[in-house]
Amino acid sequence: MSDHQIWGGAIRKLWPTEGDKFRDHLLRLDAESRRMRFAHAVSDAFIVDYASRVHHMGSIIYCFLDGGDVRAAAELRKLSAVWGEEAEAAFSVERPWQDKGIGTELMGRVIRAARNRGIKRLYLSCLAENGKMQAIARKYDAALRFEYGDVIGEIVPNGPDYFSILAEEMDDRMGLMMAVLDLQNWRVKAA
Repeated sequence: MSDHQIWGGAIRKLWPTEGDKFRDHLLRLDAESRRMRFAHAVSDAFIVDYASRVHHMGSIIYCFLDGGDVRAAAELRKLSAVWGEEAEAAFSVERPWQDKGIGTELMGRVIRAARNRGIKRLYLSCLAENGKMQAIARKYDAALRFEYGDVIGEIVPNGPDYFSILAEEMDDRMGLMMAVLDLQNWRVKAA
């Protein structure tokens, strides 16, 4: 996994100062994609509130950016006040960018981040009809089970090692450079 250009865009970590990009992405999701992401219909107000809190909750967000806009996102969320043995992952991909392998790439980044934080069990929860998310989870050997109309996936990441930590660090450095370039491009367009 690297931060190279793919599908006309790039995958990188979203920095806390870029919360508006995450919010705008979630607001662009069509009704069905929103329902798949949050497991029920949500309003614009809900999304604005959620996006304003996500980095304060300690989540790590990987995103696919195209033209400076987030078009897909994967969130690694801790399940307690600190990173512990369990975490949850959630994904969203705007309709025109679905079925291109972007979700699979994002899943790899989230698993590596979980691994590097000592997470022993990574959970995914999706609606039973969300076959796309289940297919991505299966690619990473997730154990899937049905609970109360939802599908719960569990992935057991390997422990961190020198190479997984180095790979994330290198991606973070490239991602920061790309974020600075995105900011410069935005300022040029705004001027």
